[in-house]
Amino acid sequence: MPYNLAELINQGEGTRLEFKSTVSSAPRIAKTLVAFANTSGGLLIVGVDDDGGVSGIESEYHEMQKIEKATDFFTEPPLSISYEVITFEGKEVLLVNVPESEEKPVKAIDERGHKILYVRSKDKSIPTNKLILSENAVDTKLLQTPNVRMLLQYFRKNDTITAAKMAQLINVSDQRAEKMLREYTEKGLLLMIDRPRPPRYSLKVSD
Repeated sequence: MPYNLAELINQGEGTRLEFKSTVSSAPRIAKTLVAFANTSGGLLIVGVDDDGGVSGIESEYHEMQKIEKATDFFTEPPLSISYEVITFEGKEVLLVNVPESEEKPVKAIDERGHKILYVRSKDKSIPTNKLILSENAVDTKLLQTPNVRMLLQYFRKNDTITAAKMAQLINVSDQRAEKMLREYTEKGLLLMIDRPRPPRYSLKVSD
């Protein structure tokens, strides 16, 4: 599908969108690619600054060389991506589409050979020790329950929540809140981030 770059820039970075002025190295960009693959997929735009300014790319070949090195050698399992180059305001911009992986969990391999899980939380790629997988899409009935509606309201102003905060929010014990958050994670609503402790939970897909 054709991309409207102006609309994407206006939308700003988020769960499924990341801007990079350039790709610094294969191991570093692997973190972003893996986070998209482990969450809900996403679009990496190279040639756009964090503030939305369009700087453009000097060489499609050099940028894709680093990205393909990342997908082939710095992700496990290797990732399949697609890309296109578009011209915007007289400058070339690279758009890299990363689908949600069917082989989760996917790990990024750093310069020292360490394998690390990343997930996407709002506009950040965050390391975690464990990925709780969900087979199904989120049940719309779940979204209408009072506790989930309160939780979604909380996420409008906050990136993550802990069991202690959830317990305070809905007036239950910490243990009950932890069980609920795990259940929502297993149902595909949340992602668990357990680095550093205590575990935090974020929305798998933001509004």
